[in-house]
Amino acid sequence: MEIAHALNRIPSSYIREILAAASDKNVISLAGGLPDEQTFPIELMKPALERLSQMPEVFQYGATAGYGPLIQHLCERFALPETHTVMMATGSQQGLDLIARAYINPGDRVVMEAPSYLGAMQVFGLAQAEIVGVSQNEQGPDLAELELCFKTQTPKMFYAVPDFHNPTGVCWSLETRKQVAKLCYQYDVTLIEDAPYRELRFTGTMLPMASEFCLDKAIVLRSFSKIASPGLRLGAVSGPRELIDPMVKVKQGADLHSSVPMQALLLGLLENSGFDQHIATIRALYQGRYQALFDALDAQLPSPCRVYPVDGGMFVWVELPSCDTFALAKSLLANGVAVVPSPVFYPNPNEASSALRLNFTNAQPEELVEAVSRLAQGLKQAIV
Repeated sequence: MEIAHALNRIPSSYIREILAAASDKNVISLAGGLPDEQTFPIELMKPALERLSQMPEVFQYGATAGYGPLIQHLCERFALPETHTVMMATGSQQGLDLIARAYINPGDRVVMEAPSYLGAMQVFGLAQAEIVGVSQNEQGPDLAELELCFKTQTPKMFYAVPDFHNPTGVCWSLETRKQVAKLCYQYDVTLIEDAPYRELRFTGTMLPMASEFCLDKAIVLRSFSKIASPGLRLGAVSGPRELIDPMVKVKQGADLHSSVPMQALLLGLLENSGFDQHIATIRALYQGRYQALFDALDAQLPSPCRVYPVDGGMFVWVELPSCDTFALAKSLLANGVAVVPSPVFYPNPNEASSALRLNFTNAQPEELVEAVSRLAQGLKQAIV
């Protein structure tokens, strides 16, 4: 049977492929975006797990939008206006898919920063959207380029990760957040704000979400994979009711609802008095690992290369002299370190600048230092 035409447009995930190769015990992987298993709050979840045995109602079919008590809790936690609501999804990745299926027609234009999140490009590609890339600087998207794009391309939506962007780690400035919101209003573009790393800030001041400046022109995706557990497969989508309701209709046809027992478990975790300390512990752990990686890179990278500091999240971005980054990644893997080359993060890989994405959350500090040693050695052989 012939597969759908849209699927032919989507390459297999390079990151998934390299993670398989990086499973070799002799390879230190900086490739994946995996949270450390030691951060999973299993002890905090135990009371809620025990209560589930006394809650037979959560093992019945549930509401498509989500478990009522959890929805109410999240509306309060996110301080949503009365005109807004929350829908639970099987991971925020499903939330992104539901947005695309509810709103994207073949040929609709979607703006993304270039580079951008690979999973979002896959979703929009399957929806047969035309993806338009906008370059990024240290403050966020290039605002002049973004406005020109909005004005001339008439896109339907702008997908962005303002807090600790994947893959670059960039955190938008306050002024950029305000200006993006202004442009969304001016040109009637809906902002899709993806916030999986927002809680992982380990230095600096928490900034308002970009969507707070354009509340009725934005849909927000939040993930619990980085602060609870990826295996829970739970994410939340919030926004004006009139934007969320069509997505609920799509989800009903997709899977009826996300796991109700897991939603009840998540609610118990979020209401646990130790949850705030759990988040603080994760931040401290990741800050230490980031610092170990950054200091080693700063000390050992060849001079043509540049690493950008970050204030949170899970990734750093290393700029390189022009080179074949796929060949480089392959040679580095043979040298015992797994990385992700920049072209996989661009709508048009041929437009990618030479760079590598490095993850620091799923390796011990001593492993990170050793990985940088192997990386620096490989870079000196390949590009210097």
